[in-house]
Amino acid sequence: MASLLKKIADKQISRRTFLAATAAGTAGLALAGCSGNILTPAGANLDTAKEGKWVSATCWHNCGGRCVNKAYVVDGVIVRQKTDDTRPDTPDAPQQRGCLRGRSQKHQAQGVDRLKYPMKRKNWEPGGGKKELRGQDEWVRISWDEALDILTSELQRIKGAYGNASILVPGEANSEVMNLMSIYGGFVPSWGTMSFGSWFITPHIIGFADNLFDPKALNDRFDMRKTDLVVAFGINPAWSSLGNPMYHFLQMKEAGTKFIIIDPFYTDTAATLEAEWIPIKPATDMTLLLAMAYTLIVEDDPVNKPLIDWDFLNRCTVGFDVEHMPADAETNENFKDYVLGKYDNIPKTPEWASEICGIDPHTIKYLARAIGMQNKVSILASWASGRAQNSDNLPQMFMTLGAMTGHFGKSGHMTGASCWNYAGNPGPALVNPGGSGEPFLGSPLKEVLCEADMWTGLLRKKYLPNSIMKTIKYSPPTWQDTVKGVDLKTRVQEEDINIQMIWHTSEATLQTRDGMNKGIEAHRAVEFVVSQSHFLTTNSKYADLVLPVTTLWERAGDIDGLFSNRDVLIVSSQVIEPIFEAKDDNWIAVEVGKRLGLDVSQIVVSDRKQQLFNKLAGSTVVKEDGKTFEPLVDITAEDISEWGVSGQPQTGRIPLTKLLEDGVYQVERHEGDNYGFIAYEDFRKDPEKNPVNSVSGKLEIYSQTLADIINNLGYTKISPYPKYVPPIQGYEATFSDWQSKAKGAYPYQLITPHYLRRSHSIFDNILQLREACPNPVFLSAQDAAAKGIKDKDTVLITSEFGQVLRNACVTERLVPGVVALPHGSWCDVDEKTGIDHGGADNILSGNVPTGQGLSGWNTCNVNLEKWTGAPLIPDVEKPQRIFS
Repeated sequence: MASLLKKIADKQISRRTFLAATAAGTAGLALAGCSGNILTPAGANLDTAKEGKWVSATCWHNCGGRCVNKAYVVDGVIVRQKTDDTRPDTPDAPQQRGCLRGRSQKHQAQGVDRLKYPMKRKNWEPGGGKKELRGQDEWVRISWDEALDILTSELQRIKGAYGNASILVPGEANSEVMNLMSIYGGFVPSWGTMSFGSWFITPHIIGFADNLFDPKALNDRFDMRKTDLVVAFGINPAWSSLGNPMYHFLQMKEAGTKFIIIDPFYTDTAATLEAEWIPIKPATDMTLLLAMAYTLIVEDDPVNKPLIDWDFLNRCTVGFDVEHMPADAETNENFKDYVLGKYDNIPKTPEWASEICGIDPHTIKYLARAIGMQNKVSILASWASGRAQNSDNLPQMFMTLGAMTGHFGKSGHMTGASCWNYAGNPGPALVNPGGSGEPFLGSPLKEVLCEADMWTGLLRKKYLPNSIMKTIKYSPPTWQDTVKGVDLKTRVQEEDINIQMIWHTSEATLQTRDGMNKGIEAHRAVEFVVSQSHFLTTNSKYADLVLPVTTLWERAGDIDGLFSNRDVLIVSSQVIEPIFEAKDDNWIAVEVGKRLGLDVSQIVVSDRKQQLFNKLAGSTVVKEDGKTFEPLVDITAEDISEWGVSGQPQTGRIPLTKLLEDGVYQVERHEGDNYGFIAYEDFRKDPEKNPVNSVSGKLEIYSQTLADIINNLGYTKISPYPKYVPPIQGYEATFSDWQSKAKGAYPYQLITPHYLRRSHSIFDNILQLREACPNPVFLSAQDAAAKGIKDKDTVLITSEFGQVLRNACVTERLVPGVVALPHGSWCDVDEKTGIDHGGADNILSGNVPTGQGLSGWNTCNVNLEKWTGAPLIPDVEKPQRIFS
């Protein structure tokens, strides 16, 4: 076959035409409105057996599925993909199979809408030029030298005029850019609760977990099969974390586990598991949990009907009742008396909760009895219900309910968050990657912006200082290290800040953080915006300078370490050469560093190949004893010579060439092996000798430290123990008068579920996924009928912060009064009307931080009406953002 990549580059054939002609056949889930069918794209059969090679790859997103991905490369072009075929597929040791998103990755790596060259905005000039044209201006192709000169010059100019604290590098920025800016004097980072919601810091202060990415809060997947009943809040791995998480839950079902799922949406997970669905109003979970606790207290009969595990509660927790308060408590209030109504004269009865959460009182009592201590129960939660204003005590409430019923530290019993890469497969990692050897420098400046009010703060030129959350963002070993020497009692006060430059790197910050309309306004207010990306993303659309960067498949390879599940290590190799003029982020940071006269060895120590080798050489795998570890990779002197890297030969479990060929190493599992894990088992047996990570060493139902930390942040205050505080934008706020139940201007609650088409915002530009998953707004049949809306009608959704158009999917699967708009769709704002035609959920959200700076993505109140203008065209028919 001739050099197809050259032909494409020379435009003898288009890349889209090439891919269509060589597609051997993929499958995707198609949703016509709400119905599904299988699509099989047409494509010429291609005898590739003799002409190309399979290359181990991986996905570069963070859905949590963590699957094996392989690309078939012919003459430098990816023509097809496959997934894990390195082992037989069994329930105990399953293949790590990819999903429709991962299998479409070739359309990302080789997409016709890839950014090919550096570009600058036509009407930009130093100082911003016509800043109001960001997002709608024309683009001009420039050389890399000009692009780097512009970036360097603007850094120097803005630092000289305003200081380092005027340069914002938001999101989980590239370490190379952070290192560059750190040695250049510093930058302003951002912090936020992101996907975690109130699971961000609450569990880790009250002893419910050890760190932000703790896999040890639940029993391992083999023990999960031994639970009789799962009561789950908001879990939906069938949409959010594809790959094996859903498969592991199916093994629980096969073993006889029953499921109750509490969610505003009857999800595909609930349907697949044949779960009992209990609909609930968004952000009202706390009322349900409190009423369940009330039922347990008033109905518990230790002799005839024991519901509460008093032994565990008294030995392993503090703060449940007046007899078990922690030594540092600053009030005489306790959880039990609050639930019984002692302090506010409102007993938290099922009837009280029902009026708010919408669940019948008899069902609430049924749930409480079902989770009683005598039953083998797992109480599981996703992070979704914690993505709500004033939900800071919610994880504490889950922990309290599990502690009351003793579902900790025993086989078949567990309580905690089950989502992302550890959904259905918790436990400490059995195989770990080594480190890259690269430095990681944070900013030396005190300034840091909370993402829940970042754009508003930028425009107001005010911010709340927060050294605690800045440190937590960089994952300290324990939260105690974070708060050493910090005054937790004095509430922080606003200070001045003057951001004049935004440098976007690896995260879709403008797209995925609260208040996108405010974000767009903020981007048009500063003097300079630069964005590094693969496509003209939302970040790049509103920038002045756009730098095309390579994807993971165009680099030397990597290990998917942090986001892998506990059983596997996934390794990728370089799949294709860099597309057009795309450059590595490392190269960009070093080149800017050279122009600034900096010591670039502090920015990047070694190239990508050496970094990969370091990770491989440092990888470890558990031994058969289940306790100790040994090197994973067997490396010879010949391997080191062939790679051209520095290192030492070593003996390991698998040869380097074999690991790279397979792209995965998986620890063999079977029932009764030494790798099983029971969360909190040692703690339950002896809490004094095995304390959890809290001030008291016990699970803190009353936590003075939690209240002090959050109350110090400067947003809303919380109680040391679980209380219900209505969200600022929640169910009660949909009424203009709660007592008379008169609805207000925004009578519907908006939720923003993760969606099959995307991992957060990644993949949203892939036409194949747009065709398969049209991204509607989901409306309940009852609400649609009341508004005269039919399936596929265009709907205008309005909040106090913005407006969005979407085509309707009318369904019986949604609680009336709730609107579901999938998270992550790229915005497409009509500049004349201000209405977004892209379906971007954060257009509808605002900067309304509460507690620990929570992002309230599942508590936005909206109105909806049938659109009377031109119907919205399907996303798949929209022109791509292509620049030649």
